[in-house]
Amino acid sequence: MDSIISMVLIFIGAALINNFVLHYFVGICPFFGVSRKVDMAFGMGCAVTFVISIASTLSWILTYFFLRPEAAFINNVFHALGGPADIMIDLSVLSYIAYIFVIASSVQFVEMYVKKFFPALHQSFGIFLPLITTNCAILFACLEIMKNLQNPEKLWGFHEALALALGGGIGFTIAIVIMGGLREELELCEVPKALKGPGIALIVAGILAMAFMGFTGVDRGVADAISMIRN
Repeated sequence: MDSIISMVLIFIGAALINNFVLHYFVGICPFFGVSRKVDMAFGMGCAVTFVISIASTLSWILTYFFLRPEAAFINNVFHALGGPADIMIDLSVLSYIAYIFVIASSVQFVEMYVKKFFPALHQSFGIFLPLITTNCAILFACLEIMKNLQNPEKLWGFHEALALALGGGIGFTIAIVIMGGLREELELCEVPKALKGPGIALIVAGILAMAFMGFTGVDRGVADAISMIRN
């Protein structure tokens, strides 16, 4: 039961309260570049959600078994090969390289899939689909998983890492789809010439970020409600 509560709170936090785009301001390039139309925005959100889920899953496996300090698997292999028992291997210095490799591989898989089955959507994405490789929102999720796997008091399990990935991806989708709808409406409005294009988009994004601040405290409310049900 506690693991389910933890997953729910992590998911809500990543999707709404600490939205990757509107709270941490990561993933801004595709957020502005592919939010001119709702259908393009939704497609990009789905692609990012899929990539972030795969990348976070692989990152948790790599971090838990190989990269984190005192990782059981790599240290058991080291000691089995004759390494001193009092020395523990720490490969966390390789985490950035490993995560970038995982993200790039996941993006290539998604790009091949979209190009084969949704050629029109692939063409509309243009350069922004392969640029998911450099989407810092995905790397941010991997680094958050690594941070919580280095906490000796409470190591994140796979279910918690997956909850963060799905919450972050769905939160990104919500934010970019809302932004796409607002930008479609802006095309019908008389925007001052000095603010057309990126100017008005930045203003709208700032207002949207402030609107999402209204979700602050939702996680505490959910936790209290679950505690009341359990009691």
